[in-house]
Amino acid sequence: MARALILLLASLVALPAHGQEPKLGTIDFPTSAGPEAQAAFIRGVLYLHSFEYGSAASAFREAQQLEPGFALAYWGEAMTYNHPVWNQQDRTAALAALGRLAATPEARRARAPTAREQGYLAAVEQLYGTGGSKPTRDTLYANVMEALAAGYPDDAEAQAFHALALLGLSQGDRVIPTYMQAGAIALALLERYPDHPGAAHYTIHAYDDPEHASIGLPAARAYARIAPGAPHAQHMTTHIFLALGMWDEVVSQNIIAAGPDPSRWTPGHYTEWLQYGLLQLGRTAEADALLHDVLANSGTTLNGGRASYFLQMRAAQVINGGQWHAPILTEPLVLSGMRVGAEASDAFARGFAAVQRGELGAAAAHQSRFASLLPRAEARVDDTQPGTVLALARALEAAIAFRKGQQGRALTLIAEANAAEDALAVEFGPPSVVKPTWELRGEMLLAMKRPQEAQEAFTRSLALQPGRWLSLRGLATAARATGDTAAAARAERALPPTAASQAE
Repeated sequence: MARALILLLASLVALPAHGQEPKLGTIDFPTSAGPEAQAAFIRGVLYLHSFEYGSAASAFREAQQLEPGFALAYWGEAMTYNHPVWNQQDRTAALAALGRLAATPEARRARAPTAREQGYLAAVEQLYGTGGSKPTRDTLYANVMEALAAGYPDDAEAQAFHALALLGLSQGDRVIPTYMQAGAIALALLERYPDHPGAAHYTIHAYDDPEHASIGLPAARAYARIAPGAPHAQHMTTHIFLALGMWDEVVSQNIIAAGPDPSRWTPGHYTEWLQYGLLQLGRTAEADALLHDVLANSGTTLNGGRASYFLQMRAAQVINGGQWHAPILTEPLVLSGMRVGAEASDAFARGFAAVQRGELGAAAAHQSRFASLLPRAEARVDDTQPGTVLALARALEAAIAFRKGQQGRALTLIAEANAAEDALAVEFGPPSVVKPTWELRGEMLLAMKRPQEAQEAFTRSLALQPGRWLSLRGLATAARATGDTAAAARAERALPPTAASQAE
């Protein structure tokens, strides 16, 4: 029944009627272009603000075809090749787009008829120019955008792109002071222009950590309304909802983002978040069905992103659902090109499941995988934080030692895992440490009849992952054992009904 409800909700997603433009929000970005090219350009900027980069690039190229000398249409396409929050940039493609306008920065600037338009071109030239490494060019770009925003204080787009440039300075990690500066700009913009997609989007990105998520909640509630035609906008709201443990909203919004046809859902960003929300609601069977469905839709040969997301989803299912004997663990698959973090999650989940089954030899075999994963993470072969891999490695080693009865060694190892997790840059989304190490520490201490320390560990876990049901269950159990009935009652009330029934 519940799985059928997911399919029903997906089928009810509102799509634009044939020939009708998707609703993406409202901006005012005057340029020197004629009406038809301007309309395509505005559509491109709206898509750009919602990180729908492919659709944005198509709209900007349409504007170029309508008006080949329209300089900002080439600026816009170049901007689609910079993904600052994700720390991704295709400089070659961007320079090729700019090169179609004119061969040199000077010649390109001459094609822009106003000082303001020239300012946008000057900024993008810094972003992709010869100013050194990507971090250096990002900084130069942010400086030019700051000057442009100051020079045109009534230009909402200059303010929005300045905020986004600040978010990009962190190179994929969260630097809190810079994020707060970006958030203040975006939030002020949203108050002035409540239908501006970039203002809502960048506010959410600035505040989507547990400590600040409440500041971004109004923007999250607004963004789905502002840009229902952008799937990323529907998902983006859940950055705030997840950070606040609002699991029903995490599920409903990612169903919309994933699209109206579940037969096309594959392992990916939206389905991973959807599955995690289901798991935190205690809807384990639905989450398991989703995992099997996205695999069936993809086939048994997975590469790159799909392979990585599948491993993360399978690990989350095993750990959060307690499915130590899950047949999907032995599914014959061909996987390649995975991120190091996904492989680390897989090694941990398979090893931890083996520990729970009492198969310590198999657990040790999975533990040995970290010997090659750690150096790869430290070499930054992708965006995996090395501390993520270290935390998982020590946590699995601790679980093996604990199962062997080596409680002192287990606590020493889990303390190392805790330190590694605490040192990670603040994240958003399902935890990259698929079994949060403070949660595992609490479970060990409960088993050792040390409820006061366990209560402290679960409290710390929930500060990092609010609303996580296994930590709430552990906190309630530990608090009851210490006689802290008020804390136990609060934790029990926070458990979603289905998860609470599993905790009994």
